[in-house]
Amino acid sequence: MAVVDVIKSCLDSIAQISEHVEGAILYLDSGCTESFQFAGAFPVLLELGVRAICSLENMCSLDSVVNWNSNSDPALKIVVMTSRLLSDAHRYILRCLSTHKGVHQCTVFTSISELAQSAYPDSPLGPDAFHEYEILLLQDYEEIVKKSQKKASHPEASNFQESLTFEDEGWSRLTSSEEDVSHSEATSSGKYFFGDSHTEYLGKKLVVSVHHFPMILCPFSPKVFVLPSEGSVSEAYLSAKHDDSLSPGLPPISTGAPPDGDDVPPGALLTAHFLYHLAAKMDLKMEIFSLGDLSKTVGKIMTDMSSLYDVGRRKRSAGLLLIDRTLDLLTPCCHGDSLVDCMFSSLPRRERTTSYSSVKGSKTQLKLVPSSLQRAPLDVQIPLGKILQEEKSDTNDSQLAERIEAFLGGWDACNSSPETVDLVNLCNKVHDGKSFLSEIQLLNGSFVSNETFRGTPYMEAILDRRTKDGALLVKKWLQETLRRQNITVNVKIRPGFATKSELQPMIRALAKSQSSLIRNKGIVQLGAAVLVALDELHSTRWNAFASAEKILSATAGDTSQSLGAQIGDLIHKSTMLGSDGDKKTEHLQGLLSFKDALLLMTVGYILAGENFPTSGSGGPFSWKEEHFLKEAIVDAILKNAPVVKLKFLDGLTEELEANLNRKKSEDTIEASSDQLEFDDDQWGKWGDEEEDDDKNDKKQAYSDMQLKLELLDRVDNLFKSLHKLSTVKRNVSLREGTFSSESNFTGDSDSNKSLIYKLLTRVLGKYDVPGLEYHSTTVGRLFKSGFGRFGLGQTKPSLADQNIIMVFVVGGINAAEVREVQEALSESGRPDVELILGGTTFLTPDDMLTLLMGDSSYM
Repeated sequence: MAVVDVIKSCLDSIAQISEHVEGAILYLDSGCTESFQFAGAFPVLLELGVRAICSLENMCSLDSVVNWNSNSDPALKIVVMTSRLLSDAHRYILRCLSTHKGVHQCTVFTSISELAQSAYPDSPLGPDAFHEYEILLLQDYEEIVKKSQKKASHPEASNFQESLTFEDEGWSRLTSSEEDVSHSEATSSGKYFFGDSHTEYLGKKLVVSVHHFPMILCPFSPKVFVLPSEGSVSEAYLSAKHDDSLSPGLPPISTGAPPDGDDVPPGALLTAHFLYHLAAKMDLKMEIFSLGDLSKTVGKIMTDMSSLYDVGRRKRSAGLLLIDRTLDLLTPCCHGDSLVDCMFSSLPRRERTTSYSSVKGSKTQLKLVPSSLQRAPLDVQIPLGKILQEEKSDTNDSQLAERIEAFLGGWDACNSSPETVDLVNLCNKVHDGKSFLSEIQLLNGSFVSNETFRGTPYMEAILDRRTKDGALLVKKWLQETLRRQNITVNVKIRPGFATKSELQPMIRALAKSQSSLIRNKGIVQLGAAVLVALDELHSTRWNAFASAEKILSATAGDTSQSLGAQIGDLIHKSTMLGSDGDKKTEHLQGLLSFKDALLLMTVGYILAGENFPTSGSGGPFSWKEEHFLKEAIVDAILKNAPVVKLKFLDGLTEELEANLNRKKSEDTIEASSDQLEFDDDQWGKWGDEEEDDDKNDKKQAYSDMQLKLELLDRVDNLFKSLHKLSTVKRNVSLREGTFSSESNFTGDSDSNKSLIYKLLTRVLGKYDVPGLEYHSTTVGRLFKSGFGRFGLGQTKPSLADQNIIMVFVVGGINAAEVREVQEALSESGRPDVELILGGTTFLTPDDMLTLLMGDSSYM
């Protein structure tokens, strides 16, 4: 029986569209680029005969001259692959067609199915979405051609390309052309004029075709995947703003009433369609189970999509377990012992591309729904150039930098249209520190999931490793690679440890020549990423977080007073670092900033909700305990105004900064006046001066009091959101006691495990799971409603009976959960089970702070 492999399925799907991409210029949007990078699909695309692979959002006219193949004929085909709705990608597709003159065929692949395109809220496309879009794209393209002809006949008019501004290329152009019936068909042949009386004979009608390509995902390993960060599925909101919502990027708090009808969030709709077509591509017949309100909605949509034809086809049976992220917010908020989590939190990410605007004038804005949800890009930027740089090779480095600088400057000069390029000035920029080499970040590495060491994928091997074990494994790979290539490195190796001083010389030795760097790029990039994670700046902060979380967890087992005091202590000590940056505290909390303390307070409130569910009417702490916490937060904000950039302070940040600067200046003036040689106080002040000073003092005191009252009001809103977090465990039937009361298969050591671990342990042990809902297929419902009366009813299947189980967390996963999933599988004694883990996105603790308190929150 074939093994389930997400990476292989993705690459096989690409091979199936070979006739479309052969000889074409391929444009990928940011979501597809991220997906293909993780899957290692770029070499496959070039082998299939792709002329060039270009960015859809950052396209330019030079794309047409880039050709990786020997064929020098002008490109006649354009292929666009997008992870977004056609309405969002339209302006970029139209810009491609207007730039590449003489193209005969345009093929568009979208990861959003035709049914999802039409069912998306306020979508301008109907049930036959793909065919409708083909007609509308042709209409807009014909309009562009006619305008270009007018521009050619009137040279005094402004350039047409300048009129195609970013805002005017949106969906509004396409819908307006829909009303023009006379433009329903494209011209079959004729001469099209572009620019300065330049003509291109198209010879025949432009052929546009739209297809569905569902395999746009980011595989970390053959059995772990998430969705692209800049795709429509991951950016669609999972909950609208209401009392039970925390963030548009998280499912609502489960209350036992799943959203239905018009209340179904677009994120649930698109997720259901993605999973349905993913299973179809992998030839899996899913038995769907769900836990959580939004997951139940996703499961219901998937079962409604199933048909007798789908059930009757020969497919491998598999179980799909859908879980709401909000059922376990503690795990992604904590800093677990995971090398991959540490690397993703330490490495810088690629900057987001230009944001896609949603449909203008949509009804969603009336429902207080965000126009877009911005996920953190998954594409990390491994600083290879910085790590590989030798201290004593300034001359060689500068020569290489000058050559690359001059080449890129000459290439980029085509856009700025000077006839000559001053290469000397370009080279001088390198030494001036203003070089745009720093902007494009040369020699930046990225993770690629299909790169292997003797058949073992790097990412798969370290994904479930703890920090120390993972670093030792990478060190072992580096040593074996050096040994195989007969490269000697003068470094002292300590067994059982992996340090920066050991790894860096080995990485530099493997990257000493260009051929060696290219040959060993996989292990070099991974080793460089481990170096960044082990750097003292990042590792010390991560360990400080982990220690503080352990203290909070231990204190939560005591009383609410002790937990509240511990949270307040963390907040007070975080201000010491902000107000006196030079002062180093002996305790670990001195390493954490005020924003870090807020994340720890979030962890504390989640723990308090689990351990003290009835402490107070409005929260897990008493009024007095919470009052002290509020006062600590207000004082910390007043002391750290310039560094606190959170959503609940929107509109108040400038006033807080001005207040802090004023107090600093007053302290400076007071300190300088104390050093004056002459004491003027003996003369006193005249009556008028005293009266003016009193008025100013009273006015300033009133202003300070007004600012503090406004800040207290904002802090009250912050604590209302924290109260929601503390109620998450109370609103679900799956509680800690339920796991341990009915059986003894969980011990005390499992109390800090994630929900996925506890759930899988229970499922694979064939125990009942309260709240787990099974979604009957079409045939199952038929047996239950019709044939059941004749004794032919279908028994409810068990998830444990499946040899293939896919777990999908609606809202996202982290690497610590990957390890615990593998632990649950190994402890179950079921080596025959293939387990696939997926999620909406990859979450780090900083991402969770953004979702719960930052720009992506409903605070």
